[in-house]
This record gives sequence, structure tokens and C-alpha cells, in this order.
Amino acid sequence: MNDNVAFLTKLVQTDSANDHEEEIAHLLQEKLASAGITSKLIPYAPGRSNLVAEIGSGDDILVFEGHQDTVSLGNPKEWTYPALGAEIHAGELYGRGSADMKSGLAAMVLALIRLKKTGFTGHVRLLATVGEEYGAMGADQLLAAGYADDISGLIVGEPTSLKVLFGHAGSLNYKIISHGKSAHSSEPQRGVNAVEKLVDFIVAERHAFDDVPVDPVIGPLAHSVTVLQAGDQVNTIPDLAVAAGNIRPTPSFRNDAVIQRLQDIVTKLNARGDGTLEFSLTHSFLPVISKKDGRLVTAANKAITTVLGRPAELAIIHAATDASVYTKSKHAFETIIYGPGSMSIAHQIDEHVNVQDYQQAIGTYEQIARDYFAN
Repeated sequence: MNDNVAFLTKLVQTDSANDHEEEIAHLLQEKLASAGITSKLIPYAPGRSNLVAEIGSGDDILVFEGHQDTVSLGNPKEWTYPALGAEIHAGELYGRGSADMKSGLAAMVLALIRLKKTGFTGHVRLLATVGEEYGAMGADQLLAAGYADDISGLIVGEPTSLKVLFGHAGSLNYKIISHGKSAHSSEPQRGVNAVEKLVDFIVAERHAFDDVPVDPVIGPLAHSVTVLQAGDQVNTIPDLAVAAGNIRPTPSFRNDAVIQRLQDIVTKLNARGDGTLEFSLTHSFLPVISKKDGRLVTAANKAITTVLGRPAELAIIHAATDASVYTKSKHAFETIIYGPGSMSIAHQIDEHVNVQDYQQAIGTYEQIARDYFAN
């Protein structure tokens, strides 16, 4: 096992499911320090720290970005190989976070080290965040600290099957809370059934976005009610019911328009009959889009052609990334998402990454930086 694979193995074997990313941050810091790269930890909460490292200098700044957390392991008994084992079988390294996205993060760290060792002078910043899988609070903290306010290019190392993603949809999570009045089910007229008004919202939501234009790049806006909670006894009229939903905003119908549409539904339904609905915003991540012929996409395409011997495949996705947070900066910059592993296996039992793809990604990140600053 070479040093690159050993580094990834150590990261995958270190549990960072949903929180306690501190140990990952220390492993990254130790690896960077071995190459003479100074980094700093930015605590978010006990046991949870973001990491920032930089090489080079200048006002033109390219960022390598990735998250340290993973989703939960799932049922360990369902895994073919141990979820934290990082075992390699038929060229695939198995384990939670192997694809999403410890391989991308490891490759970025190793690319930064390669650049440093060769005396590269371009200004490259590494951001490793906590909490991307639920809330992106690490990226929020780094945004508030100004780490996106001076950059010109951002590469997020999420798994893309080595495709260059030049854009993705946003993601908006919300809750609708229905308030009623409890009563015995034998006398429902004495109460207000919170379920009924919530059902009215769900029916209205089904066609609430039918008139939204299809974005020419991202495609149609996707929306779903995904969670329902109501009642705790079969012979009691429930006084509370809650629905949660997810919507994928696009550049053609952005988050503020989505929120207004949902609030309009609530206002309209509250004017009818008894009971009240309450809208609550949980998360709001913006859509991200960059020009296909922009400086960063062009540099990535050139680098991939050099390293892999073929042009990059350009694409978009409907999943959101930390880039949705950084794009809130008043400072404009280009963004791509590129990394080893497949999004289709992320969060799944038997998550894995191809070892060769991971090792090629190291060289690709390095070459992207070189081509980016050569322009």
C-alpha cells in the first residue's frame, strides 16, 4: 500500500459520522505539517473543527474545499466489508465516506503538498469543513469569517465520477406546522383536526410549482413533501401535525421565490376555516452556476485532458454542496465540483471508491491549479 492510499485508509477508518470531525482535522493537519504547510483549526463546537491551510501568495486565490463529516454508517451487518475497515477489493476501497468525500478531501491535501514541494507560487487555500451533511454549519462559519470574500475560484471535491460539474440546484428544507384543538374522536366537532389543514397544504403543494419555468441549464425545479408526523392516539383528534418538505431551487426560480410561494399557500389556507398553519424554514442553500467557457472550467478541462488523456465531461447535478453557502459571499467567483467516486454510491451500504480514480484525482487537482494560474 503506497502512502497516498494509506492516508485515505486512515481517514476512512476514522469515524466522523455527522459530527466529531476533530480527529479528521488533526490527521489533515499532521499530514500538511509533514510537508511544511502550516494550518489552523477553527473550532465550531467541542470535538468539531474546520481546518484552513494556504500556500503561495497573491490576490488571485484558488480554493480546494471538502467536508470532513459523513452520514451515519447504517446497519453494520448489511455491509459486505466493515463500514470503517477501508478494505480494498478488486481495486475498490470500501467504507463510509470513501466516496463522500474523504477520497476527494485526501486528494486535495496531497495535491496541495505536491504543489508546495515543487515551489509552486500560486495562492491556493484549503478549506475542510464540519457538518456539510446536515446544515453546512462549517461552511457558514468560514463564510462569516471571510474565507470566501477574496477568492477567484472554488473547487469542491464531492464525488462526481470524475466529471466536471459547473452547476447544481439549490436545496431548501422547510416544515409546515398545523395547529388545531384536541378532542375525543367520538365528538370531533368539539375539536379542530390538525391533520385536515395539513392535508390541504399537501394537496396544494402538489401543483404549486407547475408554472415555474424550466431552467435552461439546471432543468426543472423538483419538490416533494417527505415527512409527516401527526397524532399519538387513535381515539383523539390531534391538535398538532407537522409536514416537512424539500425543494430544489434553480437560477430561474430561486430560494426567495420558493419561500414566497410556500408562504402564499399558508396564508391562503389560513383564511379558510378553523386551525392555523405555520411555515418554518429549516435550511436554504442556493443554486450554483458557472460559465462553461470560464477560466476555471477551461483550466479543469485542460488538466483532465493532460492527466487522463481525454477531455472532461461537463455536467450538472440536483444535489447541493458547500458551494451553496460560499456563493452567498458578495464577492463573485467561479465554482466547479470535481472528485473521485460516484454520487450514486454515496450514503449507501457498501460505499466505495476506485483506488485508481482517487490517485488520478491527486494529479488532476495539482494540474488544475497549475493550469489555472498559467492563464
